[in-house]
Amino acid sequence: MMLPALLKTVGLLVISNLFMTYAWYGHLKDLAHRPAMLVALIAWGVAFFEYQFQVPANRIGFSALTLSQLKILQEAISLLVFIPFSIFYMRMPVGSDYFYASLCILGAVFFIFRSSGLGAAH
Repeated sequence: MMLPALLKTVGLLVISNLFMTYAWYGHLKDLAHRPAMLVALIAWGVAFFEYQFQVPANRIGFSALTLSQLKILQEAISLLVFIPFSIFYMRMPVGSDYFYASLCILGAVFFIFRSSGLGAAH
C-alpha cells in the first residue's frame, strides 16, 4: 500500500468536496431568489473546479485502493466536509440524527477497509 497515494487521494477529495458541497447547497443561501436555470449554470461552473480535484483523486486512489474503498472513503469525506459547511456557512445545526447517520458511514469505512488493511489489490 502506498501511503502517499492515500494521503494525496484524501487531500484531493477534501478539496473536491469543498467545491461540490458549495455547488450543491451554497446556492440555497446565496442565490435563493435567482432563477433556477441561472443557479444550475453557476453550480455547473463550480462543479467544473470540483472535477479538477475529484478526477485526479480517483485516479491516484485507484492505484492503492479498491473501487469500493475509494467510494466509501469519498462518502465519509463528504460528510466530514458537510458538517462545518452546514454549521459555519449555512448556519444550520447538525443534530443527533446526523451524528448517528455519520457513525453508520464510519462503520462502512471500517468494514470496507478491515480485511485488506489500508490498501488492496484490485
